[in-house]
Amino acid sequence: MKPQVFREVIDLGDGREISIETGKLAKQAHGTVVVQSGKCMLLCTVVSNYKQADVDFLPLTVDYREKFAAAGRYPGGFFKREARPSDGEVLTMRLVDRVLRPLFPKDYHAETQVMIQLMSHDEDVMPEAMAGLAASAAIQLSDFPFECAISEARVGRVNGEFVINPTRAQLEESDIEMMVGASADSVMMVEGEMDEISEEEMADAIKFAHEAIKVQIDAQLRLAEAFGKKEVREYDVAEVNEELQKRIHDLAYDKCYAVAKKGTSKVERTNAFAEIKEEVIASFTEEEIEEFGHLVGGYYAKAEKEAVRELTLSEGLRLDGRQTDEIRPIWCEVDYLPSTHGSSIFSRGETQALATVTLGTSRDANKIDMPSYEGEENFYLHYNFPPFCTGEARPLRGTSRREVGHGNLAQRGLKGMIPDDCPYTVRVVSEVLESNGSSSMATVCAGTMAIMDAGVQMKRPVSGIAMGLISDGDRYAVLSDILGDEDHLGDMDFKVTGTSEGITACQMDIKIKGLSYEILVNALKQAREGRLHILGKITDTISAPNETVKEHAPTMITRRIPNEFIGALIGPGGKVIQEMQKETGTTIVINEDPVTEEGIVEVLGVGSEGIDAVIAKIDSLLFKPEKGSVYEVKVIKMLDFGAVVEYTEAPGNEVLLHVSELAWERTENVSDVVNMGDVFDVKYFGVDPRTRKEKVSRKAILPKPEGFVERPPRERNDRGGRDNRGGNRDKRRDDRRRD
Repeated sequence: MKPQVFREVIDLGDGREISIETGKLAKQAHGTVVVQSGKCMLLCTVVSNYKQADVDFLPLTVDYREKFAAAGRYPGGFFKREARPSDGEVLTMRLVDRVLRPLFPKDYHAETQVMIQLMSHDEDVMPEAMAGLAASAAIQLSDFPFECAISEARVGRVNGEFVINPTRAQLEESDIEMMVGASADSVMMVEGEMDEISEEEMADAIKFAHEAIKVQIDAQLRLAEAFGKKEVREYDVAEVNEELQKRIHDLAYDKCYAVAKKGTSKVERTNAFAEIKEEVIASFTEEEIEEFGHLVGGYYAKAEKEAVRELTLSEGLRLDGRQTDEIRPIWCEVDYLPSTHGSSIFSRGETQALATVTLGTSRDANKIDMPSYEGEENFYLHYNFPPFCTGEARPLRGTSRREVGHGNLAQRGLKGMIPDDCPYTVRVVSEVLESNGSSSMATVCAGTMAIMDAGVQMKRPVSGIAMGLISDGDRYAVLSDILGDEDHLGDMDFKVTGTSEGITACQMDIKIKGLSYEILVNALKQAREGRLHILGKITDTISAPNETVKEHAPTMITRRIPNEFIGALIGPGGKVIQEMQKETGTTIVINEDPVTEEGIVEVLGVGSEGIDAVIAKIDSLLFKPEKGSVYEVKVIKMLDFGAVVEYTEAPGNEVLLHVSELAWERTENVSDVVNMGDVFDVKYFGVDPRTRKEKVSRKAILPKPEGFVERPPRERNDRGGRDNRGGNRDKRRDDRRRD
């Protein structure tokens, strides 16, 4: 029997629709939806164990995968099976996780999985924009304890008009690409990149996306109502002891407030808070500890958080003694590493990033091979966060999702300032050496300086800042350049990168409901002041990109050649180009322009000698003598019937000088007139119609000897004579037959 299917449709307003369907697939999951737009289909399933895990956090896993079969393709590599997630998939997982996680109860600790799969691909639909919608819709059909429905949408701006979930082609023309996650009444997450827009423009884009998200949430609620809303499951809620909580608050609050007000360093402050906690624990008897000792840590943390927040709201002071809009001390340095193509150090307070730049050819571009997108990046950034940067010792287990996300944010902030005509592939690597607040923004600043140090002609330098917000409903304080502790205790943390002209990227996580757009714009404006202050420190260190690359860094020369010359430059089996690279010590890459079909030749090498040799070879290959012109040539080979000469202005470009064109007099031996290595002039006559080969002449530019009588041309034997002979023979045969 065919199952009953429930379906809701969302109108995007421009002829496009998104449908949400349930009841047909994966019915053993606790919630299942299929979200479809055009030919693009996402399957989302959610499952949560009914038994609480023995942990003090929510073990939530958000998994997003794109199946190659969805696009009618095979996975790359030897084993034809999807393996570890790509960076693009990881970034989508983070976007969904950041919105879902805060909406589960703090005491809900059951193992929970949200699995989203691309099952069918449409080139005109970017599937990750619908992942948040799919996850929330599936949860609405489940019995999970979940605060409210949410959704996510991508917003772009094409020709001044905002567009929801634009196509990839539209994004190429857009000056905004932003993902927004929200509930019906509150924006919760923002991440994206922009083309130096203002704070007000960014707020307008968020508002536009929020209105579209409200429509998507209504559709989820209608679907859940039609399907049959389930009763929320019961689970073991956290134990509450108000008397104990008040006792700990009274013991710890004033002491924590005093420590917070001292403005100490991270280590001193951590030790002082730890001592207070030990004193609180010591005030309880062994019986009390045995009875409710598991609650002490949480109640102490709450008292500490309240004290630090109140200090900021009432006195405008922060944990390290700064005012709310004050930036920590900064020092910078460039050209620190002697062997890299570009390097820099950026230190701000207790956060430090060391950035390096490597320059390469298009062959070094970052290849992206996903079912939903194939392409390459000629500018990319990798971010590393080793455990020692926070004073910890823990095993390294590959690149974390956090490292992928923070690196992507820094890359988004910088890539718009790399000029379109930059000939290099540029790779930036940020090594975080110390961390106490926004190492990703330190990466942006260090990356800017390293890029300029490498001689890449950035349009404008970029700086980044991490901001925080503390609010109790009536009062609020915006914090510039937040510490790691302030990141955890605040109500909003957002990172903004930009130039002197505007914002280039942002990442926001908003933890309070109903944040007004007025507060958001004020926070963004305070962030701008901080960005410009940091930008001043950067430009004090390096005011503009170096005019040239370093002596040990490769120089890139790009030349275009007609399509018909590509084969000659490569040679049979790549012989010519391989020998050229070996002889000159250069790297040569040839690509074909898909529009003009010209060959784009990239020549990368250290020093000018090898590059000049390659360029000379290319010029020689492209050399086209003009009919009637005189050129200097050099003899490179002697033959019985002439000499092979090459044009001195185009070495390697050869032509046969026939023995009959050496001199006016009859020449029996070529060596009687010229020898190997001789240099002289010849006249170019173009292609000889008789031989169909290029013809040059030495004698044509020599004066005729006095009294010289040119021999008349020999009469050509008519090849038809042989046929005539044959014809006569046939005639004789006929005569004999008649006789």
